[in-house]
Amino acid sequence: MSCLQTIQDYGLRAIGIGERLLPRSDFTLCEQFTLIGSGMIWNVYFGVMALCTGFFLATAIAVAKGLANPWLRKPAEWFIFLFRGSPLFIQFFFAYFLFLSLKGVYPFFSPFTAAWLGALIVLFLNTAAYSAQIFYGALQSIPKGEVEAADAYGLSGWLRFRRVVFPTMLRLAWPAYTNEAIFLFHATTLVYFSGFPAWQQRGDALYYASYFADKTFNPFVPYPILAMYFILLTLVIIAGFGLVNTHLNRHLPANARQKLRLRPNLIR
Repeated sequence: MSCLQTIQDYGLRAIGIGERLLPRSDFTLCEQFTLIGSGMIWNVYFGVMALCTGFFLATAIAVAKGLANPWLRKPAEWFIFLFRGSPLFIQFFFAYFLFLSLKGVYPFFSPFTAAWLGALIVLFLNTAAYSAQIFYGALQSIPKGEVEAADAYGLSGWLRFRRVVFPTMLRLAWPAYTNEAIFLFHATTLVYFSGFPAWQQRGDALYYASYFADKTFNPFVPYPILAMYFILLTLVIIAGFGLVNTHLNRHLPANARQKLRLRPNLIR
């Protein structure tokens, strides 16, 4: 079988398109690159969906944490503390068994026991907590002069937040938020170790890398391939978030623009 035929057969296998049966012997390098790359579709799905939805929840929680009203501030503080204080893997574990228990009583929760939804919800809540703390710190760092200037121009409430507070918050938080985005995509590999099952062997990139490592008894080929894919994905994230960072700082002098400084989280 040619490499082109292998790509056609297995390139979209992770989402149910192409050959259903996995290769059983005589594994080629092309098969490993193709299947692990196919599994990356799920990692990108988890990362993009959790990041996009978590951004809005994080903004709301960050604002709530900065309010004087304890009925809004305290739930925001406890939400951040809970999801930042517990390991992500434990969150996957408890979420799966919670959804499994609810499924037995309410059939509505049946889709929540699948990785595409249940694991996504956990990643969504986790990144929302971390991002909310980043945004809260940025809100606290907004120069008072900018807010006073907005008041002087007659801006108040939602209009002041949308035109002054929110853009400044994003500009200040974006370098740290970029690091959170990179770590979130790396954290999607934990879905493989969680209780959420891979339906019909349609797993993520680590699922296929582990499959080849187990079958060949040689982890030094599939795992470096997996690492290479994540390095390429990280470069794409850096490039994309760098463009946004340049746009957010476009009004500042060149020597005052905040540059991205990558500080990967070694322990979460």
